[in-house]
Amino acid sequence: MSKSYEEIVTLVRDTLVEAGSTFRQDKKDAYTRAIANETNDKAKWVLETILENAEAAEKNRSPLCDDSGIPHMVLEIGEDTPVTGRTLDAIRDGITAGLRKLPGRPMGIMGDDSHRIDQSGGLNPDSAGVEPAPILIRRCKENVLRLHILMFGGGPAIRAKTYRVFHKHNTQVVLDEIVNWSKEAVSQLGCSPCTLAVGIGRSHFEAASMMLQAQVDGCYDVQSEMEQEITRRVNEADIGPLGLHGKTSVIATFMKVGPQRASGVRIVCVRPCCCFEPRIATVTLSD
Repeated sequence: MSKSYEEIVTLVRDTLVEAGSTFRQDKKDAYTRAIANETNDKAKWVLETILENAEAAEKNRSPLCDDSGIPHMVLEIGEDTPVTGRTLDAIRDGITAGLRKLPGRPMGIMGDDSHRIDQSGGLNPDSAGVEPAPILIRRCKENVLRLHILMFGGGPAIRAKTYRVFHKHNTQVVLDEIVNWSKEAVSQLGCSPCTLAVGIGRSHFEAASMMLQAQVDGCYDVQSEMEQEITRRVNEADIGPLGLHGKTSVIATFMKVGPQRASGVRIVCVRPCCCFEPRIATVTLSD
């Protein structure tokens, strides 16, 4: 049974606050392992400080970072679960309420298309002036309506890359390119260690959607062989937290490979999620 409009608004509001203010337990555990494994004193201090910050943010329900993020959503729909325009309106109103409660940093630019591009329209002082990204919808096996909310910061978006790779019928060629991109991105990002989010698809849209889903499905406690290889090789670059060197440039890699076409290229999307990302929380919107 679907929940009422008001119930959905409240659930989405509180889920956005949770996404923007908390680390999941598997991420806390990953940081704890990284701290125990780190031999560089400066790098260890950075890792400890990030975890302390996360614990304080969770306790106070305050933003993990001054860049509180842009809401991105993945909506999972079961076989017999109804979704109406009113449901989507309730989700949007919940996002608005959540941005005000967190609160989100005012980052919305006002004006027409040209004004928004050059920022001449001025800054919207309302935290809820930040428009969420379009909802990504996917099927789920359970007969539920489930919403994942992720808060995307600006730094990772600046350093992210979506481009084609000539695979030469060799998976290793693609992995090598991902590692090379990631080393450059992590070294330039600053707010590391990173969680690398990788999507591989047939188009730029599909690769980016796979990157988003990789963050939804990813788990710090379980890594595939390819994910482990990417993490290990980037860490061997000795970039370290905040670029201070050490063993922990990357906490983990989350990768999702979608359908592929018979061609010589693969479209790859790599997002070097900052030390606070993925900022994610999940809620079920049906009984």
